[in-house]
Amino acid sequence: MTFKKTLLAGMIGAVMTGTALLPAIANAENTLRMAYDADPVSLDIHEQLSGGILQLSHMTFDPLVRWSQDFDFEPRLATDWEQVDDTTMRMTLREGVKFHSGNDFTADDVVWTVERLKRSPDFKAIFEPVASVTALDDYTVEFKTEKPYPLLLNLATYVFPMDSQYYSGTAEDGDPKDEIVKNGNSFASSHLSGTGPFTVIEHQKGNRMEFQRFADYWDEESPGNVDRIVLTPISENATRVAALLSGDVDFIAPVPPNDLDRVRESHNAELVTMSGTRIILLHMNQERVEAFQDERVRQAFAYAINQDAIAERLMKGFATPAAQFSPEGYAGHIESLERRHDLERAQELMEEAGYADGFQITMMAPNNRYVNDARIAQAVATMLARINVEVDLKTLPKAQYWGEYDDRAADVMLIGWHADTEDSANFHEYLTACPDPDTGAGQYNAGNYCNPELDKLVAEANLEVDLEKRAEMLQQVEQTLYDEAAFVPLHWQDLAWAAAPNVDIEPILNVMNFPYLGDLVIEAE
Repeated sequence: MTFKKTLLAGMIGAVMTGTALLPAIANAENTLRMAYDADPVSLDIHEQLSGGILQLSHMTFDPLVRWSQDFDFEPRLATDWEQVDDTTMRMTLREGVKFHSGNDFTADDVVWTVERLKRSPDFKAIFEPVASVTALDDYTVEFKTEKPYPLLLNLATYVFPMDSQYYSGTAEDGDPKDEIVKNGNSFASSHLSGTGPFTVIEHQKGNRMEFQRFADYWDEESPGNVDRIVLTPISENATRVAALLSGDVDFIAPVPPNDLDRVRESHNAELVTMSGTRIILLHMNQERVEAFQDERVRQAFAYAINQDAIAERLMKGFATPAAQFSPEGYAGHIESLERRHDLERAQELMEEAGYADGFQITMMAPNNRYVNDARIAQAVATMLARINVEVDLKTLPKAQYWGEYDDRAADVMLIGWHADTEDSANFHEYLTACPDPDTGAGQYNAGNYCNPELDKLVAEANLEVDLEKRAEMLQQVEQTLYDEAAFVPLHWQDLAWAAAPNVDIEPILNVMNFPYLGDLVIEAE
């Protein structure tokens, strides 16, 4: 059996959640047993900006709007919106929505949530453009920006209204219930009251999470029929896949590249893959290596590296080779940009730049953050040897790597990046903008590339509410980054999920990797 018939005598006690206020649900029938590679680090959805936290958010909260599979905006807790002027958007909110605590959802909760997002260490940069949000009445809010800002709806996908009454006041330890504590203990990190399809009824960090369908969930049109979810984190890839194929779990993510064929050929599983939006790339540090200040050398590196070979051989097709930041569907994507692997041209460029004999560099990469990250770095080192570049490669666990990355501790460094706003400008703002500690621009620009004209163009694009004009501006940015070889794009990391044949996951999946599990259907066997 790939789902269980269970009978809950009542709610499991409100361990770590606010579910003590909920009525018991006596007949939870469809149980989904799922395994991710990790569980969320916290129940506080503002503590960390990460895929795990956003996955939890979509299970236990609802956003104002959410992305559809074709990158459109789908109404959720906001039912309608109007761009009143260049700096004002008015949203109409859904009525009759309850929080898990039993409190009513109103505009005050949206205002409270956005104000909290603006003081979250991980989210405040994203919400910096929002000058204010005001409740005009119980079910109308108005967002204002200091300047025209074309991405307010993008930001609204990150607004999961929290239960302002539930999180107000002080906890038993005397600390405010709404405090945000990174990697620590707080009321919000261990208690949860959202509007989403599931409540958390148990969380043994690193071991198990259990969710129950919220009896008063507002979305009566949702096709979802899952009443209970048991999430088990299984970090080991082979073990996670084996758990699915043996029937111990019903849904897993991610499916590692080395096991794609095994899962695809199994009668006990259905595989779903799609090209993702996370770019994997290399930075060439122009402050550490004088040669990288020469555009021809950077271009030579781009010509020397064979993205197609990496995608086909190392990633076993589990990657989409890239020539730019922006994947298809993003405003800045340029269809005509081509990958430029050409070893002969790479050697010519090195000779033109006066480096025919090459030089030595250091390189760092994580070894457990991205799919096959260490093997990718090793392959790149081999490819660079063909243009006489000797690479001293060091790979580190991600916990150690990020400190080294922040310190720009190697000449070439590997990073993956998903645009938080699902927008092309985000890539440049963080990865290739002139580094500025005061504004946070170029915070992850380990190449120290700097083109002030591009920074100006992106700033102008972020004020352009004509989306067609804005796309043209962002495409100009992509073209310049390509021409100047500001970085070496490798690939967009593909996504893969698998489930038992009677668990219909395809309709709830998306390239953001936030499965909408509230809409999941388990079919009778």
